[in-house]
Amino acid sequence: MKSSSICIGLLGCGNVGAALVQLLTEQHESVKRRTGLDLSIEAIAVKDLDKDRSIPLPDEVFTTDSASIVNNPEIDLIIEVMGNIEPARELILQALNLGKSVVTANKELLAAHGAELYSAAENSGVDLLFEAAVAGGIPIVRPLRESLAGEPITQIRGIINGTTNFILSRMSQDGVSFDEALKEAQELGFAELDSTYDVEGYDAGAKVAIIATLAFGVEVTSQDVQHEGISKITVEDIKFANQLGHCIKLLAVAEQKVNENGSSEVGARVYPALVPLSHPLAAVNGSFNAVFVEGDAVGELMFYGPGAGGRPTASAVFGDVIDAAGNLQRSHGALIGALDKPNMIPPENLESPFYLNLKVEDQPGVLAQVAEVFGDHGVSIQSMEQEGMGSEARLIFITHSSREKDLFSTINSLNSLSVVSSVDSVLRVIGD
Repeated sequence: MKSSSICIGLLGCGNVGAALVQLLTEQHESVKRRTGLDLSIEAIAVKDLDKDRSIPLPDEVFTTDSASIVNNPEIDLIIEVMGNIEPARELILQALNLGKSVVTANKELLAAHGAELYSAAENSGVDLLFEAAVAGGIPIVRPLRESLAGEPITQIRGIINGTTNFILSRMSQDGVSFDEALKEAQELGFAELDSTYDVEGYDAGAKVAIIATLAFGVEVTSQDVQHEGISKITVEDIKFANQLGHCIKLLAVAEQKVNENGSSEVGARVYPALVPLSHPLAAVNGSFNAVFVEGDAVGELMFYGPGAGGRPTASAVFGDVIDAAGNLQRSHGALIGALDKPNMIPPENLESPFYLNLKVEDQPGVLAQVAEVFGDHGVSIQSMEQEGMGSEARLIFITHSSREKDLFSTINSLNSLSVVSSVDSVLRVIGD
């Protein structure tokens, strides 16, 4: 097979960038033999030239001048793994405008400015590929862009943050507190010292914005996504969930509903939820990720694998590099297409079953008063459990599917009852 030389410029050389260089070196001859592509990294932009990265490339490959790599006419393909929105956005736009294909793992950038970048790629007829931006080594972006492009997708639910899944798994399996599990995740390198972006759902929110955009063909940004994190989840919540046949997972959810008038609405959210132990997502533990896709034609699909880490993420980047390099030789790119502005579902109209954990006075008639409040707001109770605690009792409810505005009106009324000491936990519940 006749080989084609593709010169690559790499922006960033942290864990993912260094792992990518190693992977490309290891697989160079195999890729060349199978695809005819002779891939070579010609330049790497880094912040610190003196840092030891233990990768098999000469010192002269490294530079602190990112723009010089983008503007180098000898470089065909740009890989961006530097992170943050700027200067990554400016550099990627410049590369696309110069007719260079780009591979990126930058979820934050795509969730905020994806439409601008997709349009620039289309105008130049080149690739902007980003498999690694959503779920590490799991191939979900390409299936949504290609294999499922004609599928009427109704909902996507995923565990797409390894840090929070590790924390919840440790709390569930070993009974440790949130703080203990977070500390362990930090010690193992699964969580940053400032873990807010992960544990409060912002990381998953950026990823689900990208997923919703691809699945529904609308411009969903991170600003459209509602976030609820896991920092308030207690070991007691996990214990009660288990008694009810559930576990607790941080879910990213993208859904599309068609109204009676034929128009569609899109929702994108991140929240902790009770997941039935019989559901495939319940078996996803540790730092692993999974994405569960539901469509009218295909039914149910699940994509599972490592959601983070240098080599798994580098593997996803490498797959995009080979795809983009092949497209350069064939003179065409894989385009996103036109994106409509989304008609987002009003949060108060979103529906779900709910789990509620109430602390109440342990005396006759309390349950009747509490149940009356649920009924007054049109919220139907699916199941209830009671646990005595001396002079107080714990009431655990799971409701039938209810609108959020009805549920939170119920909570406000419960908090005003003299017999209710506190509403300690409110979590959504997903079906089997």
